[in-house]
Amino acid sequence: MKTFEYYMSLPYTIVIKRSPEGGYVAKIAELPGCITQGDTVDDVIKMIDDAKAGWIDIALQDGREITEPVDDQFSGKFNVRIPKSLHRELVARAQEENVSLNQLAVYLLSSGIIKGGIHQE
Repeated sequence: MKTFEYYMSLPYTIVIKRSPEGGYVAKIAELPGCITQGDTVDDVIKMIDDAKAGWIDIALQDGREITEPVDDQFSGKFNVRIPKSLHRELVARAQEENVSLNQLAVYLLSSGIIKGGIHQE
């Protein structure tokens, strides 16, 4: 049986968002309902470990299954095939912006995620 200390040592995903009511909310993505809030980012970062400890303690007492974080083995690289015309347009835009094609692609992808175009929670 895995112990409290084992689960506390795992690298869970902490998500921090600004609260519409003011302050910030932090949650652990893999532990449903493990959430805390505070006035500042520093506050919620300090408080999320307490929330995690309480969540794990109760889950162990109740005999509930505790999800472990996914092993993060992403290299940061992937290949994608695109039409030649799109490749040409991206290269031209990168040259206009005086950046590499890679930098432009990272910017465009992250802009889509930040604006909510790709990532949905």
